[in-house]
Amino acid sequence: MKSRIVAVAVIILAAKAGLAQVTNYPKAKVSFDDFKGLVAEVETHRANRLVDLNTFLKMSKAPGVIILDSRSTFRFDRIHIKGARHLAFTDFTQDNLQKVIPSFETTILIYCNNNFDGNQKDFASKVVAIPRPRPGNAAATQFASQAKPIMMALNVPTYINLYGYGYHNVYELHELVNVNDPRILFEGSIVEQKPTPLAPPVSK
Repeated sequence: MKSRIVAVAVIILAAKAGLAQVTNYPKAKVSFDDFKGLVAEVETHRANRLVDLNTFLKMSKAPGVIILDSRSTFRFDRIHIKGARHLAFTDFTQDNLQKVIPSFETTILIYCNNNFDGNQKDFASKVVAIPRPRPGNAAATQFASQAKPIMMALNVPTYINLYGYGYHNVYELHELVNVNDPRILFEGSIVEQKPTPLAPPVSK
């Protein structure tokens, strides 16, 4: 009985080994050259579409304009700009984008964590910190003091991908806004809902 089990196991292993040898998968659907070309095209386009908060808010009130939040669903549910629509960056596909933004002509306003200051839990800045050199390494300490942190804001890949999918009417919030700025309204599970003021009594 044991010898029969061993024989079957040997046959299975041999079959798997043979399959591994003859299977030739195509290359992954990944093109760094395509991405480089897209980045070069987007760079000049984006340079003229960076707006301050006042402009952002004014534009958001125009008919048909969409504020798009591409952060995670968890963060969006906790807090987001009031009225924003959501599609997590990881879920970007042509079909998913069309469900949220049906027309390529739509004006789209985007923002990300790196646009807000004062709440590092829900708007955690995406920055590559400068590594601290080991004690006693004077040269490394000097280089570290001159190094600049690398910003990894979600706005950039969001803008590039929207453009690549055909949405060219994109504008990006370009200021670091304090979350307590009274000009901006948030909504979500952690946002305290202010009670609606009662209407004054009608005099008879």
